[in-house]
Amino acid sequence: MELCRRPFDVLEARVLVVTTSCSAFSSSPRHHRSFSSSPRNHRSFSAHSVLYDVVSNTYRALKVQTDTWCSSGSVLPNGTLVQTGGYNDGERAARMFTPCGYSETCDWIEFPQYLAQRRWYATNQILPDGRIIVVGGRRQFNFEIFPRPDSHRYRGSRFDFLRETTDGSSENNLYPFLYLLPDGNLFVFANTRSIVFDYKRNRIVREFPEIPGGDPRNYPSSGSSILFPLDESKNIMEAEIMVCGGAPKDAFPRAKSQQGFTRATSTCGRLRLTSPNPIWEMETMPLPRVMGDMLLLPTGDIIIVNGAGAGTAGWENARDPVTRPVIYHPFDRRFSIMSTSSRSRMYHSSAVLLPDGRVLVGGSNPHIYYNFTNVEYPTELSLEAYSPPYLSFTSDSIRPHILTNDKVISYKRLFNVNFSIPQFLTIDLLSVRIVAPSFTTHSFAMNQRMVILKLLSVTHEDLTNSYKIDALGPSTAEIAPPGYYMIFLVHAGIPSSGFWVQIE
Repeated sequence: MELCRRPFDVLEARVLVVTTSCSAFSSSPRHHRSFSSSPRNHRSFSAHSVLYDVVSNTYRALKVQTDTWCSSGSVLPNGTLVQTGGYNDGERAARMFTPCGYSETCDWIEFPQYLAQRRWYATNQILPDGRIIVVGGRRQFNFEIFPRPDSHRYRGSRFDFLRETTDGSSENNLYPFLYLLPDGNLFVFANTRSIVFDYKRNRIVREFPEIPGGDPRNYPSSGSSILFPLDESKNIMEAEIMVCGGAPKDAFPRAKSQQGFTRATSTCGRLRLTSPNPIWEMETMPLPRVMGDMLLLPTGDIIIVNGAGAGTAGWENARDPVTRPVIYHPFDRRFSIMSTSSRSRMYHSSAVLLPDGRVLVGGSNPHIYYNFTNVEYPTELSLEAYSPPYLSFTSDSIRPHILTNDKVISYKRLFNVNFSIPQFLTIDLLSVRIVAPSFTTHSFAMNQRMVILKLLSVTHEDLTNSYKIDALGPSTAEIAPPGYYMIFLVHAGIPSSGFWVQIE
């Protein structure tokens, strides 16, 4: 399952959901794409896409024309979702979905042969100029730019780092972790290695030490990763990443050959990319986890949800579902174990942050076909929302509520946010944050990004409990690429609901 928050007006919670498998999904046949896995295989697969309204708990079926299995995605500056690659007839496809307000007529537009190379298990990242870089894919040791240069001969560019980090038939470097850094270069993590990559000149700028322990962290030994919030309120811009979970190198071949399910990795590594002498600082999660999803919460804490305690990604390759999320608190380096979900969410599960601060969690299909009965871990097509502790009513007295805000924020320009709060404590406990919508699949939230903006002043308005914020837009497009973001106010560790703004 692939989930992407759809940018739209005000506090709207609409999510694009894409699934691919052999199924009896209840949408109209005209809204799904059927295909066969091979000429000799008479069981057909289906790709489905729906636009889901979280508030009303309703969905509208969309029409998928090519196979979206294990694709990648990014949101363009105008709010259009671009989904790239997939399998079979979708391996070179570019699909575009543009929001259309309340008319409910918009649907996918597809270009089946647009991409320069086959992209199956690739990773996308939005760039400072609004273009998208698409990196890797199965047996694709290269990258390309979307939209492509105006040349029919464009074949992308070699990226030998991906060839160097593959583990034979296990690979362990698919869906590489990819982040745009404040200097405009890319951080790339694949398997156990990581680099700073200048994609414009196609050269490695810096190579970091391998993450300790030797356990691969990318598909199918699927760990997860985040880029910590970029803080504009500080004098020095720092960039730090974290990688959590994964599986030992032998986990995939052991599971595939039915020799057993190796215990998942329980370690996390933090790496300060801007340090002159960067080293991995290792931590231990309370629960081992493979195929988990890491998301940034509005507070800057990290939630880790979904996954399994043994095995690896792939069909029938995992056991021991991890049904308890954990929240990691970066400043005191502490993990908190949260309450248990009643549903197992392993291979092909996903998660995204909602504007109200909840986390939408969905999917799980560890089988080659949809299988709902007589199996240990049935196919799971449900969605559920997890409420972090900051949503407790006990915090309502210090929770900010955004009343009005500028809908467009320009780089380095002043903007305003008006908010109310029952009990305002101090400006030192208040921050303004923007969060980019992620495209989450296979344990990685592509394009996930939080920027803490520079707060200039807070003025008490005439109305009771009402205040006005003056703040500055992001410094550069390298720090915050153009596009739609959710804006949150966080006061004493308690966030407001988020509203959409456009950075340009």
